[in-house]
Amino acid sequence: MNEVDVVIVGGGQAALATAYFLRRTGLSFVLLDAEEGPGAAWRHGWESLTLFSPAQWSSLPGWPMPPANGYPSRDHVIDYLARYEARYKLPVVRPVWVQAVRRDGSSFLVEADGGRTWRSRAVVSATGTWRHPYVPAYPAQESFSGVQIHSAHYRHPRDFAGQRVLVVGGGNSGAQIMAEMAGIAQTTWVTPSDPVFLPDDVDGRVLFEQATARWQAMQQGLPVPERSAGFGDIVMVPPVAAARRRGDLVSVRPFTGFTPTGVVWPDGRESEVDAVIWCTGFLPALDHLQPLGVLDAEGRIAVDGTRSVADPGLWLVGYGDWTGFASATLVGVMRSARSTAQEIGETLSTDSHDQSQGVSP
Repeated sequence: MNEVDVVIVGGGQAALATAYFLRRTGLSFVLLDAEEGPGAAWRHGWESLTLFSPAQWSSLPGWPMPPANGYPSRDHVIDYLARYEARYKLPVVRPVWVQAVRRDGSSFLVEADGGRTWRSRAVVSATGTWRHPYVPAYPAQESFSGVQIHSAHYRHPRDFAGQRVLVVGGGNSGAQIMAEMAGIAQTTWVTPSDPVFLPDDVDGRVLFEQATARWQAMQQGLPVPERSAGFGDIVMVPPVAAARRRGDLVSVRPFTGFTPTGVVWPDGRESEVDAVIWCTGFLPALDHLQPLGVLDAEGRIAVDGTRSVADPGLWLVGYGDWTGFASATLVGVMRSARSTAQEIGETLSTDSHDQSQGVSP
């Protein structure tokens, strides 16, 4: 049995940022990461994946991301995260697959593969969403004999060279994959509505600034500026901009169902298809928290800030705006990571004081 004050489940950007601030509290903690090495979900991104913010706008607390040639690549981000955890000597244990988090009186038992167990006074879940890709259900989907792959597992367009491929999804991942598939495969881009392309000079930095201004206005009770762009709109990184200029980013509306060899369109036409690449997003990866009984019907957890309402010894960081403004982004996670670490420090300090005074927590 390993005993610490805080167990952080995860080893990605949200986990590292939270650990950075936890170091200031004097509490003992450990990060349990299921991956073989640093980088978390970035280790599984497709080969050409890039950020759509400059390096200086993609940094974790304490140490800026080193400059990149253009937007930082997947490998640049992985190297940064590896150097970050080494720089601050963060206590990461890997590979550790956390299977369940349970209550044992006033403590948590964090159970992992190989029979390993950690006991802690608090738990931070920072597992993100990569391990829970979302694929919508379509009629006769199970009868389709072709390949279905989520963007979480897509690697390179050469895997589909010469094939008839549907890229499904109107966000940035769909646009980026469509841009590099065009000309290599017979590709059709399927989106719910016409994709929204941002101006060429708008990138993640601008989006974050605009979203921050809206958040600050809401916090201060001031009029909220109109939303002129959003994180779901398509950023014109160079490959996407080039594809649009070539006319390769024209989309069609969704099909209605599958056949054994393809899909059916709303007008009844059928198309032969070899593969479907689902760029349809992710859901929070929270299966390890099932034993706590805190998940709702939609697979989320009610929080006050980042702290679980039903179990106040549990915090969640990095799953999106419901666990902290822009917390699923590299630069955006800092605010919620800092407040989470401060709250944990104050809570455990108070608990220790109460126990020393003979007061039940």
